[in-house]
Amino acid sequence: MRIILGKNKGKILHPPNNLPVRPTTDLAKESLFNILNNHVDFEAISVLDLFAGTGNITFEFASRGAISVTSVEKNQNCIAYIKKVVAELNYNNAYVVRADVFKYLQNLKMKYDIIFADPPYDCPNVGEVVDLVFRNSLLKPEGFLIIEHDRYKKFNDSQNFFDERRYGKVHFSFFTAAAE
Repeated sequence: MRIILGKNKGKILHPPNNLPVRPTTDLAKESLFNILNNHVDFEAISVLDLFAGTGNITFEFASRGAISVTSVEKNQNCIAYIKKVVAELNYNNAYVVRADVFKYLQNLKMKYDIIFADPPYDCPNVGEVVDLVFRNSLLKPEGFLIIEHDRYKKFNDSQNFFDERRYGKVHFSFFTAAAE
């Protein structure tokens, strides 16, 4: 796992092997950030990273200078690793929250420019993330919700869906508040 760009460009991270995660591949992450690079000013956005796992996406946004990046994860070992890296890399723009994503979204009042969700591929209610984000108006105008998923999950019938990209076995579905 490496940080692609920003103040920690090229930094290799070695998360513990015992974490119950499937980190976004470097190829998929680099492709995702190339897309985002055409749509956002990284130094002017707030980001919510749901099902943060190793913090891979959090670290990339933080390295690129996002105003704030909030990681939400319920596994204590993942939380400990993310906090350790945040401290080591001196990310004063990264925040870590231990919570169940679904409960967290139900009570959230803050709005974000980008909400990224990488739930376990076998998560049966991942569509609920989309519903909660738009029902609770958690995106700023022109903001993006991005869901990482496998090829079996389809979101193209969702009202706010606008694109899907595939990179090997990784799929990203994009949603925007502009479609509301």
